Amino acid sequence: MKFHLTHISSNIKTGPIPVTTSDSKTCPDVCPFKKSGCYADSGPLAIHWRKVSSGARGDSLEILARQIRSFPRGQVWRHNQAGDLPGLGNAIDSDSLKTIVDANRGRRGFTYTHKPCDGDGNLETGNRAAVRYANREGLTINLSANNLNHADRLVDLQAGPVVCVVPESTENVFYTPEGRKGIVCPAQQRDDITCANCQLCTKRDRSIIIGFRAHGTSKKKAEAIASQ
Repeated sequence: MKFHLTHISSNIKTGPIPVTTSDSKTCPDVCPFKKSGCYADSGPLAIHWRKVSSGARGDSLEILARQIRSFPRGQVWRHNQAGDLPGLGNAIDSDSLKTIVDANRGRRGFTYTHKPCDGDGNLETGNRAAVRYANREGLTINLSANNLNHADRLVDLQAGPVVCVVPESTENVFYTPEGRKGIVCPAQQRDDITCANCQLCTKRDRSIIIGFRAHGTSKKKAEAIASQ
């Protein structure tokens, strides 16, 4: 697996913070957005992601860990503007994740995962344990839900905070079928808000669900999944 660090992101929604990109082989097969609505599959990010995945760009996990440890203490950074947690396909490689967690100590890294965590199989229970460990040790991992019903199931796991793809028409404040409160990503509400100055996704102990309105060139596909 290859990993690439951009020291200062030029993404207007992320803001000028460090961001990483992981090999596309880390993306789980169970993710319904894989090659079917993923925002990272188009535009300049897609070009960059393909180069990382092919090995033309990026470094080893060990080099990435050294780079993370070089961040100033308290630095907010986003892991995986594209890609998922380390591990091929559906499984989280807990040893590799621990390497990132250890490097992040004293920093404020955050990320999202579509790796399967809801279920009673060895895969799901192992993934849940890895996510809980990371959140407990300071790397915020948001569980990514496909729709509001899925969001309720992920909250019930108590493995980490939850985010959710929502239809474009979703109100800024919304509720899940089980009555849990959510808000649309503040950076999608106001142009002067970015990950750099919002930092809501870094908060591991929050109860509120963050919704991301379907966007990108495959918005219609994402919208159909979010509406289920």
